[in-house]
Amino acid sequence: MTKRNKIIYWIATIWLALGMFSTGLVQLIHMKEEADMMAHLGYPLYFLTILGVWKMLGVGAILVPEFPLVKEWAYAGFFFSMSGAIASHAASGDGAMEFFGPALLLVLTVVSWYFRPAGRKTAAGSV
Repeated sequence: MTKRNKIIYWIATIWLALGMFSTGLVQLIHMKEEADMMAHLGYPLYFLTILGVWKMLGVGAILVPEFPLVKEWAYAGFFFSMSGAIASHAASGDGAMEFFGPALLLVLTVVSWYFRPAGRKTAAGSV
């Protein structure tokens, strides 16, 4: 892995971890703005707890150096969560401001996953 790729990986991964951790935290504490947004999107409030817990676990999974299969699941979970958030905002007729956060986290997820070091990838055929 080149030095350039390592830098790209770590910048994307740190920003992804910060973004997922912070959004997971406000979801876990049921911050009023998050609860209002969840109601606006038509989801039950207990989804906040589920999303918050899984985001926190996912952040841990992408940051620890071992368990490549768990990392793949975390990246997949982040991808589905953020693409689902974008689709939910689109279905609700929301504007560009509501798309920005999930879109940014989606891009960071893909960049972090793409540039991850070989030691953080699953071996071909081991899944």
